[in-house]
Amino acid sequence: MILDMMSAAGASAPTRLDPLQLFLDADIVVQLVITGLVLASIWVWTIVVSFSMKMGSVKRRSREFEEDFWQSENPEAMLGGRKGQANPSARVAAAGLDELKISTAGGVRDREGTRQRVALAMEGQVAVESDALAERLNFLATTGAVAPFVGLFGTVWGIMNSFFQIGSQQNSSLAVVAPGISEALFATAIGLFAAIPAVIAYNRFSHRVDGFQARLQRFADKVSAQIGRELDRA
Repeated sequence: MILDMMSAAGASAPTRLDPLQLFLDADIVVQLVITGLVLASIWVWTIVVSFSMKMGSVKRRSREFEEDFWQSENPEAMLGGRKGQANPSARVAAAGLDELKISTAGGVRDREGTRQRVALAMEGQVAVESDALAERLNFLATTGAVAPFVGLFGTVWGIMNSFFQIGSQQNSSLAVVAPGISEALFATAIGLFAAIPAVIAYNRFSHRVDGFQARLQRFADKVSAQIGRELDRA
């Protein structure tokens, strides 16, 4: 009889970890923590995919524009058709040429001052473009820093609930403690699942944004040098 009961208990015992069952059996607070972390993880991966596609498209369009810009005999006419497009290089060049028009509207009076204003206008636009690209990366940084602690909060709450069950049932056997501890540790695992990709993606994408910013700045410097040469001939 005893052997039959032990056999039946062994047959009904779970043979593998079931995350869904852990979530369903968890305390409401732990469930809220896990739900929030899962939603954060989904948004992290959404940013990873969308930013990768956007960065590739932006770099390609900027490279094509820069090649056309240096081959064009009339950059202002070319900008007329590209200025409104989502093209950082075009907007940087447009910022410099717009400042050149304003500074030389009444004739070239101060060549050095004009050079500096054109350079500053393009540097400011480079910063604007870089900030616009990096705007959504703040969520990755926040998730990478906060998600482990949110998961840890769920873990602490689950362990507290396990100790409460020990006190209410006056039974410290593993059968009483194990479910609550499993649910608690599951919250920590989900926190790490959300945080690790966020940290890796943030570091990678920040490096790509910095590289693109440096490229834009080099383009701005070349445009500024070209404008300076034209001012010298004026």
